[in-house]
Amino acid sequence: MNADEPTAPQPAAPTDEPIPATVPPSPDEQLPEAAPGADESAPAAEAGPATGASEAEQPVGFDDLVSGRFDSDAEAAPTAPPKRVLLPQPEQPKLHKVLAQAGLGSRLEMEQLILQGRISVNNQPAHIGQRIQFGDQVRINGRPIKLRIAPPPARVLAYHKPAGEVVTHDDPQNRPTVFRKLPRLQQGKWQSVGRLDLNTEGLLLFTNSGELANRLMHPRFGLEREYAVRVLGALTEEKKQQLLDGVALDDGLAQFGSIKEEGDSEGANQWYRVTISEGRNREVRRMIESVGHAVSRLIRIRYGAMMLPRGLRRGMWMELGERDIRALGEASGTPERVLRGAPEPRPQPQDKQRRGRGDVGADPVEEQQGWSALARTPARDAQRQAIDMFGADGRPPADPAHSTRLGTA
Repeated sequence: MNADEPTAPQPAAPTDEPIPATVPPSPDEQLPEAAPGADESAPAAEAGPATGASEAEQPVGFDDLVSGRFDSDAEAAPTAPPKRVLLPQPEQPKLHKVLAQAGLGSRLEMEQLILQGRISVNNQPAHIGQRIQFGDQVRINGRPIKLRIAPPPARVLAYHKPAGEVVTHDDPQNRPTVFRKLPRLQQGKWQSVGRLDLNTEGLLLFTNSGELANRLMHPRFGLEREYAVRVLGALTEEKKQQLLDGVALDDGLAQFGSIKEEGDSEGANQWYRVTISEGRNREVRRMIESVGHAVSRLIRIRYGAMMLPRGLRRGMWMELGERDIRALGEASGTPERVLRGAPEPRPQPQDKQRRGRGDVGADPVEEQQGWSALARTPARDAQRQAIDMFGADGRPPADPAHSTRLGTA
């Protein structure tokens, strides 16, 4: 779901530094009341990275929503031309260097194989000086080669989604999509962390790491989402408790972690702050509808520890810094190697069982009994002799060849 536009910062010199995520306010914090009258028809700002001063670092508050400042900021022109704030792309290694480091030969030998057309990348003939990246398929003489290429470091964008955009790469109805406003990646693609429906606004995270995205969305980690919900008609205490205890939906039970009334009512409408730890399709709307009310506006203002920044206008994005990415990784249990872009560790070689000089192969009887080839004792040899003579269940073997080990066949 989504959150409204934050209050506009005072004009200030633009900066290339990413705006850090801010810690969400305490649920018990009293927010000042303000006059109603928010305009929902504010146009979206031009897509691009967010710029602004220290005020832009503050999260959106409910006083911004109910006072109309959240929407009025969308009408203000940007204070400065947008600047690119994406971090530099990691260097892509050269093919012959990676093959040499994998122990397949010297760099010169690898270049010779490339000139002879014996190496291909993604089913296309390789060329001298070609660079490869994580995910490329390399073959030598048609045989696939496993290469340890480090994936790029995890990167995360915070995007202020306006209403009217869909979260998909390709929409059959040709509606505006959130991906068309994001910066291009030299390798890989942006993946959305969850979805917001067509009419929902607010904070939407994107990352180039599929593993990080999956962990941020997985219900097992229970990352809390916070929404500002404008409901048609005030909820009674009984209905609030019902939403906290859980309501039955078509796809199972759903419940809010918290629900709190905010600000004065706007005629028939009332604002609420709700939290939930999962992201099923239109879940918040369906929960409110299940108790007999309709949602007239829905804005996501927080995902985990990342809050919608006040200076991030609708239709604009900003890149999170390393500290904020690390905080999201810790909350979702993402391995450090995923955040740093390190390759997966090599599998540790397992200790092979030593064989005696006379052992030609695995002995099925010893395997069945769970014996170790190194644990030979007189008692075990006697037990083995009895098994050969009478079988493991005490009956003589049907095949005389079963006793060849003792030379009795």
